Amino acid sequence: MSGLASITIVWLAASAIMVCGWLYQRRVRNAGIVDVLWAACMAAAALFYALTGSGALTPRLLVGTLGAIWGMRLALHVWHRVRSEDEDGRYAYLRKYWNDSQSRFLMFFLAQALFTAIFSLPFWIAAHNPVEGVTIWAILAVLTWFLALGGEWIADNQLAAHRADPSMKGKTCRRGLWKYSRHPNYFFEWLHWFAYVFLAVGTGDGWVAASLVGPALMLGTLCWITGIPYTEAQALRSRGEDYREYQRTTSVLIPWFPRKC
Repeated sequence: MSGLASITIVWLAASAIMVCGWLYQRRVRNAGIVDVLWAACMAAAALFYALTGSGALTPRLLVGTLGAIWGMRLALHVWHRVRSEDEDGRYAYLRKYWNDSQSRFLMFFLAQALFTAIFSLPFWIAAHNPVEGVTIWAILAVLTWFLALGGEWIADNQLAAHRADPSMKGKTCRRGLWKYSRHPNYFFEWLHWFAYVFLAVGTGDGWVAASLVGPALMLGTLCWITGIPYTEAQALRSRGEDYREYQRTTSVLIPWFPRKC
């Protein structure tokens, strides 16, 4: 199956799922379901490419295993928040800003289906790697994946502990990794995409370069589109000067030692 055909199938399937998600948010008034579905669709795309790819068995197994576990962990983590908390402040703000326009929410959900197809390209490339066996690049991929998921899991749990602490209500999380980065979860999410760049080594320099679309798109999305700008705008609205102080002293993404004011 050609790359265009495979990615089109992923896009169409994700579009159908996102329409169902849009209908769900329309009923429960919680657009956070879009993040759950995006992560689940990415996990399904990794499995689909692993099953249909023409590459050697080892890279296909790694794509299917690493991609599916990453996607489902993220989906379950976000789902826990969606079902137990009020609508995320970012989406609540969009609901107010768009005057609850369901046509705009539909376009937003469908845009996430398109992002699923584009983001899945590194999975497809790695699943067509003809190099069999455990190579140094495969080892680097697995190590990067473990580091990224481990770091993201730690950051998520530190933030959850902060939110669960009544004495921290209205205060910015500075626990553990959050002392060194305002968005350590986003940093490790970005780092995770390099695993598939390493898995793509062996497909040819052009395809390896194309696999960099994963970390490049994730960095762009986090820094300028739907990640950091919306999250920090909401944090400033809810925590004000405490968060401004955090911005002045703490690295925005890459963990580093806090600055003194």
